Amino acid sequence: MDKEKFYITTAIAYTSRKPHIGNTYEIILTDAIARFKREMGYDVFFLTGTDEHGQKIEEIATNEKVSCKEYVDKISGEIKTIWNLMNTSYDKFIRTTDDYHEKAVQNIFKKLYEQGDIYKDKYEGMYCVPCETFYTSSQLKDGKCPDCGRDVVEAQEEAYFFKMSKYQDRLMKHIEENPEFIMPESRRKEMVNNFLKPGLQDLCVSRSSFKWGVPVTFDDKHVIYVWIDALSNYITALGYDIDEQGDLYKKYWPADVHIIGKDILRFHTIYWPIILMALGQPLPKQIFGHPWLLNGTDKMSKSLGNVIYADDLVRHFGVDAVRYYVLREMPYSQDGTITYETIISRFNADLANTLGNLVNRCVAMSNKYFDSVITNSNVCEDIDDEVKAFCIETKNSVIEKMNEFKVADSLELIINLARRLNKYIDETAPWVLAKNEEKLPRLQTVLYNLLEGIRFVGVLLKPFMPETAENILKEISSDYNTVDTLDKFGYIKNGTKTGEAIPLFARIDEKKKLEEIEKEISENMKKTQKETKNEDKKEVTSTEITIDDFAKVELKVGRVVECQRVEGADKLLVSQIKIGDEVRQIVSGIAKHYSPEEMLNRKVVVVTNLKPVKLRGTLSQGMILAASDDDGNLSLITPDKDFEDGSLVR
Repeated sequence: MDKEKFYITTAIAYTSRKPHIGNTYEIILTDAIARFKREMGYDVFFLTGTDEHGQKIEEIATNEKVSCKEYVDKISGEIKTIWNLMNTSYDKFIRTTDDYHEKAVQNIFKKLYEQGDIYKDKYEGMYCVPCETFYTSSQLKDGKCPDCGRDVVEAQEEAYFFKMSKYQDRLMKHIEENPEFIMPESRRKEMVNNFLKPGLQDLCVSRSSFKWGVPVTFDDKHVIYVWIDALSNYITALGYDIDEQGDLYKKYWPADVHIIGKDILRFHTIYWPIILMALGQPLPKQIFGHPWLLNGTDKMSKSLGNVIYADDLVRHFGVDAVRYYVLREMPYSQDGTITYETIISRFNADLANTLGNLVNRCVAMSNKYFDSVITNSNVCEDIDDEVKAFCIETKNSVIEKMNEFKVADSLELIINLARRLNKYIDETAPWVLAKNEEKLPRLQTVLYNLLEGIRFVGVLLKPFMPETAENILKEISSDYNTVDTLDKFGYIKNGTKTGEAIPLFARIDEKKKLEEIEKEISENMKKTQKETKNEDKKEVTSTEITIDDFAKVELKVGRVVECQRVEGADKLLVSQIKIGDEVRQIVSGIAKHYSPEEMLNRKVVVVTNLKPVKLRGTLSQGMILAASDDDGNLSLITPDKDFEDGSLVR
């Protein structure tokens, strides 16, 4: 009999930078679900990969003086290395630079154009480079990108557009008839109320202002935009193309679930289904939008300096401990949090004290009291039935929760089973039974129940902590390691011998570990700062400009008429600077070198034709020039004669 298929995907990771633990959470979550489904007997196909085109990558590659392909090869390799480090069991890793994918995307775009779903026009609006998204002025939040909060730029260019509104009613009907299509429920309501009900605007699906993308075959000025390029990976990876549909596509599509972050929900629950409708293909059965993993209360960001990487965590705590933490701490629909302090606390409480201590104690007692031989003498008491029932109930509840993708709840159930077994040790006191020879048959039964209970724990942990589960089952020498052997209590055979009692998790000294981590972070920051300074020096000595380039920069003398600190920012001062007949507000990172009082009436040199930006929510209309040395000292550039404010510097 053929197994029931289960096709699961992550969002493909964008190759702009090395992924942090918040990005890595998604692959671990998806892996846990995929492993669970395999344990339940499904024929699973698990897809992940990398999204490798776009303006942002073109800009980064240009700045780093490498080709776009060289850059994405490097980052895609780093991503794959981290996915492998986290012991994820994906079946295929797709790259959007793969030849077969690019060819299929070109054919998809051409088909949609030829059938009238795509048309050429011009776009005028605000554009966010990091998000690669156009917005109208009304969609901006405080003048910034509504998704990432960064600055946007005015953009106008020729582009192809997809007729989203043509399929709006059909998509709304599908969502209403399939309430589990978008999960959790709160995400579904957000998509319907915020995007579908107000009405869909046509979607920009090509770009002509940069070249790093899949070319439009019939218009070489354009490259295909991310919405069609990246989203199509879910079917091209299975061998889909317009003229042919591979065996994997015929077998596994539609996807059973796309696992994605809540920040890209709109693209997957509105754009992607509509593209599939236009292609005449079935829609995925479900899109699950998981929450974010925050550093404390903040979203992880390099600019905030609060990024934590998976490989660093693994070095300090091990793969399975990291997998356990991120899966255990992420709620079903609310954001989770991670700090080194909370990792250590959870590690010690759940993994060292509860789980590790349970396995170590029980195997050690079996080895000590009965020379490692497991025997059930069936000298039973009422409390034994309670423990046996708890094991069966835990198995049933874990399956129920995992079918709803409630992974954190499932892990809590398993750890609760370990807690119950620890309590059973206290209730039966094996060390007391061992002192009375007449009680040895009862001791044999107690230890049998504990080891059989540990078998339940080990089998249930396999999707979440595969290496730990394997070590647990090895220590108790279990031959019954599949979910279908948890249908009843008592599979371990008499005469089975326990292995060596090897501690699974050694308790961490919190103070010592935090000091070690802080020292490492400090050393890495110093190294990064040194490398940055060296790169800056190279740029200064190697970059040449013409007199025409210099003439583009407008420099004037200004006088500081008012100055104060920017609230909540230790490094920033905001100055009101008189430049001729006008007063400019300028924010500068000089607060560690100059006080507001020292700035008053000071003459400074100002760049006056910079585009205004907001820093920490405060508008800055220019830049004050300063010199700095390798030690971080800073000195403002000032005229050595008393020039009038507004005087031109040239």
